[in-house]
Amino acid sequence: MSATTRSTRSKPKNPGSQSALRQQNQQRIIETLMGGPSTQAELARQTGLSTATVSNIVRIMLDSGLASTEPITSSGRRALNVRLNSNGAVAVGIDFGRRHLRVVLASLSYHVIAEESVMLPLGHQADDGIQAAVSLLEKLLRESGVERTSVVGAGVGIPGPIDRRTGTVAQGAILPEWVGINILQHLEETLRIPVFVDNDANLGAWSEVTWGQHSGVSNLMFLKIGSGIGAGLILNGAPYYGNVGITGEIGHATIHEQGLVCRCGNRGCLETIASTTTMIELLSRGEDRPMTPADIVRKALNRDSATLRVVDDAGLAVGRALGNVANLINPEVIVVGGPLAGLGDILLDPIRRGLVRHAVPVIGETTTLAMSSLGDRAEALGAAALVFQHAGIRKP
Repeated sequence: MSATTRSTRSKPKNPGSQSALRQQNQQRIIETLMGGPSTQAELARQTGLSTATVSNIVRIMLDSGLASTEPITSSGRRALNVRLNSNGAVAVGIDFGRRHLRVVLASLSYHVIAEESVMLPLGHQADDGIQAAVSLLEKLLRESGVERTSVVGAGVGIPGPIDRRTGTVAQGAILPEWVGINILQHLEETLRIPVFVDNDANLGAWSEVTWGQHSGVSNLMFLKIGSGIGAGLILNGAPYYGNVGITGEIGHATIHEQGLVCRCGNRGCLETIASTTTMIELLSRGEDRPMTPADIVRKALNRDSATLRVVDDAGLAVGRALGNVANLINPEVIVVGGPLAGLGDILLDPIRRGLVRHAVPVIGETTTLAMSSLGDRAEALGAAALVFQHAGIRKP
C-alpha cells in the first residue's frame, strides 16, 4: 500500500520505482528478522536478495534505528548478526482535534507503549497546539523510558484537507486558525524528527486496515462524524488522494439546498445537519450548560426521546450521503468512527436505512456497515502506522 509522502507534495509512489522496490526488499528483510536474528549472508539466502542489496538495506535500517548488529562467528568465519530493534524503534502518532490532542507511542511490533489525550481550548492557534504536542510527547517518552533517538518518525492527523502540492492546511478545516499554515514544516522544525502529515479521516481508514478488524479489505471507507464530517478511502488496497490530496469531503455534500449556510459557504451541507456541533446546538436548548458528544452518547443510551430523534435524523442524512458515495465506489466496508462510536446500533441503524434507500439495491445489500472498534484512538493509531508504512513495515 502507498500512503502520503513525507513532504505531502508527491503523489503515491510508482510501484515499479527504485524507492518502491527498496521498500519492498526492506519489508522482506524485516519479515525474515521477525523470526529472529540472522547474518547478512543468511538474510540473502532466505530472501533471495543479493548480498549487496542486503548490505545496503541493513545499513539504511541501522541509520534509522530499525536494526542493530553484533559480530559473531559463523561456520568458522567472522560475520555480523542483524537483529530487529522491535522495542528500540518507536513511531509517534499525533491526532489534533478541534478541542483535543492525542499522542501514542507504538513499537515496531504494533504494540502501544504509551498514550494520552488532553483537551485543547476551542479556537487554539497552530503554534499552541504544536507546543502542546511536543510537551505531551516528551512526557510520554520520559514516563515510558523510551529514548528520543529510538523515535523513527511522527505521523500527524489534522481535521481538515491537506493540499499535497504545498503541504498546507486547506480551506474547509475544522481548525480555521490553521488554514494556510505549512503544517509539515512547522512540525518538523519543532519536533525535530521526520514527520508525515495526513487528514485525520484518511488516517482513520489506514488504522482500520492495520490496527483494526478489516486488514483483508481492499475497498474501505472510514467515516468520521465529529465537529466536522469527513471520509478516508482505501481503494484497491491503497489510500486514495485524488489530484491535490483533498478527497472524502462528504461533510460538504448538499443534503438540503434551502438549509443552513455552512462554514464552507454553501447551503444545506451534511455537516449542518449531522455533525456533533449541530446535534449539540439542538439538544442544548434549555440546558444549564452546553452538551458534549459524551452527553449525547449517555442520553441516547438512556433512551432520551429528544436525543434519539436528533441522532436518528442525523443518521438518515449520513446514510443518504453514503448511498451516493457507495454508488460511485462500491466499497466492501464502511466504518463509522468519531466521538459518537459508543452509540453503536442507535446510530448505525438510521445510517443503514438511509444507505439502503439511496444506494443501488445490490450495493446497499452487499456493503457492510460497522462501527469502529478503535474508538477515538483510530486517527492516532493510523498516524503511527503511517510512520511504519514509510519505513516499509507492515503489521505482522
